[in-house]
Amino acid sequence: MWDALAMEVHLVDGTYELFRHHFGQPAGRDGSRSPYGATRGVLAHVIGLLERGVSHLGVATDTVVESFRNQLWPAYKRGDGVPPELAAQFPLLEAALEALGVTLWAMVELEADDALASAAAVLCEDPAVHQVRLATPDKDLAQCVRGQRVVQFDSRSGACTDESGVRARFGIGPRSIPDWLALVGDSADGFPGLPGWGRTSASTVLAHYHHLEAIPEAVSDWDPTVRASVRGAARLAGVLAEERDLAGLFKHLATLRIDRSLLSGTDALSWRGPRPDFAELCATLGAPRLTERALQLAER
Repeated sequence: MWDALAMEVHLVDGTYELFRHHFGQPAGRDGSRSPYGATRGVLAHVIGLLERGVSHLGVATDTVVESFRNQLWPAYKRGDGVPPELAAQFPLLEAALEALGVTLWAMVELEADDALASAAAVLCEDPAVHQVRLATPDKDLAQCVRGQRVVQFDSRSGACTDESGVRARFGIGPRSIPDWLALVGDSADGFPGLPGWGRTSASTVLAHYHHLEAIPEAVSDWDPTVRASVRGAARLAGVLAEERDLAGLFKHLATLRIDRSLLSGTDALSWRGPRPDFAELCATLGAPRLTERALQLAER
């Protein structure tokens, strides 16, 4: 039986895990990889979490790589460069996760990151939840970190990043992350930030002002300590003044959407065992051992 007073909920970025397991497996001489290898890897990872005692978890995937953000910024990340053998595994993984009995958010209009942020917001309101672990290294999810209650977890290194860890890494609090990304840019998501603004300058300015809207347009109105600490402050202030609308758009892109309808409550994430069709799916994947592991867990 799980301890309600110490419940640890895992929210897994299935898109990230699928990419990680696809490119983590050795390629053949022709550069190709197993058509099912990534799916097997993600399923093994999720079952491994259950074997380690995780009782409540959910997985989010990008059924469609493009989202509403592409309508706002055409250069936003697209699915054009995804290898066909990897793209073909998205529906396969989603079907396998549902057959495993895991709560799945297969996103179309919104992104997997939005689903993770939405679930974290709902779970944070449940006093029975001791900690929410966002299993993704993506920078934009740092905006969801809250104290030690909601943390980021890197499945590769096993490292957890709480709010103090976010401040140590970025020099700002979690709520300023969208503003920081707006200034610096996010190459993974396809928007460049503002010319001249780098990690250090953005961190220094936002550590004081917290949000773009609070940064004065004229450098003469900046706090003297901030102005003295930022190299090229006058030039950067001028860029921001000229490109405020663009910076606002980038912040809009970087801000994760909260849709509370995606999760009715913590109990919806409780794992109760695989469906009967999980064995057939595992046979198709050439991974009967995954069925054995899931059934052994369900019998505990």
